[in-house]
Amino acid sequence: MADAAVRLDVISTETSAPNAEFASPAIAAPTMPTRADLALVAALQAGSEQAYEQLIEQYQQPVYNLVYRLLSDPGDSCDVVQEVFIKIFRNIGNFRSQSSLKTWVYRIALNEANNRRRWFSRHKKHEVDLDRDDEQARSLQETIQDGGFSPFDLMLGTETQEKIEEALQKLSPNFRDAVVLRDIEELSYEEIAEILNINMGTVKSRILRGREALRKQLVQDREVTLGVAAAVSGAGSSGD
Repeated sequence: MADAAVRLDVISTETSAPNAEFASPAIAAPTMPTRADLALVAALQAGSEQAYEQLIEQYQQPVYNLVYRLLSDPGDSCDVVQEVFIKIFRNIGNFRSQSSLKTWVYRIALNEANNRRRWFSRHKKHEVDLDRDDEQARSLQETIQDGGFSPFDLMLGTETQEKIEEALQKLSPNFRDAVVLRDIEELSYEEIAEILNINMGTVKSRILRGREALRKQLVQDREVTLGVAAAVSGAGSSGD
């Protein structure tokens, strides 16, 4: 287990229906663990080093992707990823096979990311960004960012991605979490319900309302950008 923990140091880094959230709740059936999940968990609980390596290899990229979409900061995301796996290692004995291993891991990742956001909302970040001088964080970030592209990446150009990620940061946490899990991580409604510990009606409501809030934020940001561009253009042509 110690070796597995050390290895973490070198992993890189439609519109909504009115009152939809108050519709009668539909309780999703739990996403049960697969045989592969159960075998991996049993090996982890027995302290198998190979199982820890397998867990990290299987989940490090998805966990980083999720955390990064929620925080939009590579350095912070790397730190949170390490915290997520440390928490998994410490709590694997508490896994009771009442959900899939994936939803259990994602729940921990989402909670850690939101804890980090709340911490920064209470303590303004004063320290200088040292990511480029931090060999450990850079190694984590470079290794985890593989050459593959998610459907989200393939659909959107870099500039559009950046605008969407900026807009996501301005949504309420409930809406942001639901939209990221559904539209970027492509999880099922059942998985999202389990991760967020809410019923299916609330999941669907938050996704729809989150998409609408995101659309409005993107329109607002675009209008602000166009307004600034027009002001700058006007100032530049107003005199010699």
